[in-house]
Amino acid sequence: QLQLVESGGGLVQPGGSLRLSCAASGSTLDYYAIGWFRQAPGKEREGVSCISSSGGSTNYADSVKGRFTISRDNAKNTVSLQMNSLKPEDTAVYYCAAFAHCSRVVVTTLVKKLHEYDYWGQGTQVTVSS
Repeated sequence: QLQLVESGGGLVQPGGSLRLSCAASGSTLDYYAIGWFRQAPGKEREGVSCISSSGGSTNYADSVKGRFTISRDNAKNTVSLQMNSLKPEDTAVYYCAAFAHCSRVVVTTLVKKLHEYDYWGQGTQVTVSS
């Protein structure tokens, strides 16, 4: 059973940076695409970025393109999300998830059914505020 644990969240001023990590245990991430999602209070969960199992393909939501970078280290069983130039509207709980395919659909549609993704982490809070 794959287990995912996010870390790296916190409070940062607008324009600052944070690096989130998603660490896997119980199984390997090698065969999974990994995505980062976020959910702000009162809003639905949305896809932020995803990376294919090989790391050769990535997708980003338009709202974070050019500011966020996703990467993975299969040897360390981790996926990271480098977030730069953070804005107050980036404030949310950030989740990582493991699933079959990273496609543009993942970052352009809201998550209606959690079970459509194979595994979820528990989330980490990111707050962007002065």
